[in-house]
Amino acid sequence: MTALELRFYRDQFQPNAEIVRPLKAAHRIVYVFEGSVRALGDKPLEADSGLYSKAAMSIISGSDGAEIWRWEIANKDAEEGLVEGHGVVSKLLLSGPLATVETENNEGWLMRLDSVAFPAGGCAFTHTHRGPGIRSLVAGSIRIDADSTSHSYGVGEPWFESGPDPVFAQAGNHPTRFVRGSVLPERLLGKSSIRYENPEDLDKPKDQMYRSYLDTVIGKPTR
Repeated sequence: MTALELRFYRDQFQPNAEIVRPLKAAHRIVYVFEGSVRALGDKPLEADSGLYSKAAMSIISGSDGAEIWRWEIANKDAEEGLVEGHGVVSKLLLSGPLATVETENNEGWLMRLDSVAFPAGGCAFTHTHRGPGIRSLVAGSIRIDADSTSHSYGVGEPWFESGPDPVFAQAGNHPTRFVRGSVLPERLLGKSSIRYENPEDLDKPKDQMYRSYLDTVIGKPTR
C-alpha cells in the first residue's frame, strides 16, 4: 500500500475570491481561521468553524476575505493540492506520516478537529496520543518539548505530533489555544486520545480546556 500522510495547507482569500477549479476529492477538514467562506455550495462557514468532506470542493470567500486551514489525507508522492484563483494564495505548510494510527483488528480511522486551550502559563503534562495530527496555534504562544528538543510556536505556526512520541506542552504568558486535525482509530469516536506517561500526573488538576468541532469515521483510506 502506498504510504499515506496528513497535509496541512493555509489558503488566504481576498474578498469575494473564488478558486478556478474545485479541489479534488479527498478526506479533508477545513477550518476558517479568519473571515468566512462558502464551500460545497452550503451556507457560509464563519471564523472558528470547520467541516469535513470527502467530496470535490469549491470555495468562495466572503466580503471580508478569509484565511482557511486545511488538513488532507494524501499519498506521500501525490502532487500538492493547492487552490488556484485570482486573489488566492495557497501554501502547503507541513506534512507528516500516518503510519502510527493505533488500530486494532483492522478497524477504520476517524478524522477529528478540535481545539485545546490553556490559561496563561498552563501546561499539558508529558503525554502521548493514539494517532498523529497537526496542530496550529490560534492565540497566544506555546512551547512543545518532544524528541529531546524544544520549539516555540506563535499564531498560525503548525507542528506535527506523531502520537506515540511523548510530548510536554507549556503555554506562554497569555491565554493560549490551538486547533488540531488528527487521524485516530475509529474506536475513539467521541473519546479522548490522550495518555499520560507518568502515573503521578494522572490525578493532578489539568489545565487543558477542549472544544470539539467534528469527529468523523472515514474507514481506512488506501490512497
